[in-house]
Amino acid sequence: MRGRGRFRTAAVTATAALLCAGALSGCTSEGPVAKTATASAAPRPTPKPASLWDVSPASVAAVGDSVTRAFDACAVLADCPEVSWATGTDAAVNSLALRLLGPAKVATRSWNLARTGARMAELPEQMAGAAAEKPELVTVMMGANDACRPTPALMTPVDDFRVSFEAALARLRAGAPKAQVYVASVPDLKHLWSTGRLSPRGLQVWKLGICGSMLADAEDLGPAAERRRAAVHERVVAYNAVLRDVCAKDARCRYDGGAVFGFRFDGGQLSPWDWFHPSKDGQARLAELAYRRITKE
Repeated sequence: MRGRGRFRTAAVTATAALLCAGALSGCTSEGPVAKTATASAAPRPTPKPASLWDVSPASVAAVGDSVTRAFDACAVLADCPEVSWATGTDAAVNSLALRLLGPAKVATRSWNLARTGARMAELPEQMAGAAAEKPELVTVMMGANDACRPTPALMTPVDDFRVSFEAALARLRAGAPKAQVYVASVPDLKHLWSTGRLSPRGLQVWKLGICGSMLADAEDLGPAAERRRAAVHERVVAYNAVLRDVCAKDARCRYDGGAVFGFRFDGGQLSPWDWFHPSKDGQARLAELAYRRITKE
């Protein structure tokens, strides 16, 4: 009996070893381990969070400076809001408001609160006015006048520019927490200089004092003049970085990605009276850039 017992034990051990060799589950010296888990299911993709951005807002308020007021686009030294890229009614420009709202609603569902000559320090007040209208979209184009000062030394410091822009968004959020915001970059003033300086009329007009920090002595290509223009260019780049970074912290804000800064305005897209502000065609290009960014899914 004892010999038979030893034989039976050896047989069981051998059988267990064979089973372990062919099994996927682990075994111990005591025998096969029961399989406790099945192959895990393929991981499910994490659902993409729903976007807070509405590509078809039903009302538009515009804040900013002379560009949004379409200064010098229709007549010399005058605002021409009917051809504004943001809220204009001129079909040839096909403003952002016309594209989003249609002709019948532009008059009652859009507001142009921009002011020619405004700088970023004024934006909080403009934003408060925009918030009072409860718009679904607010467009912002501000900053060129902060760089376009009589001299580079008078340009708005970058830190002050940031404080004002943050305060402006806070004022909007206090009165219209769900309003969307489209922020246009500051145009490339150095490119405007390089384009306009080729026009004899432009050179004459600039001598009246338009954007002296960049356009003064426009024909001077000496080292000092080039350093001055480079300083203005760098300040504009810094302003755009502020617009981008502050906007990125707001879930309902979209920066244009530098589209306006990168747009290469030519002579036909600049005002024939000052060779600095956008013409009607230039306004149309700004409207197109804004519409493309705002309606992107």
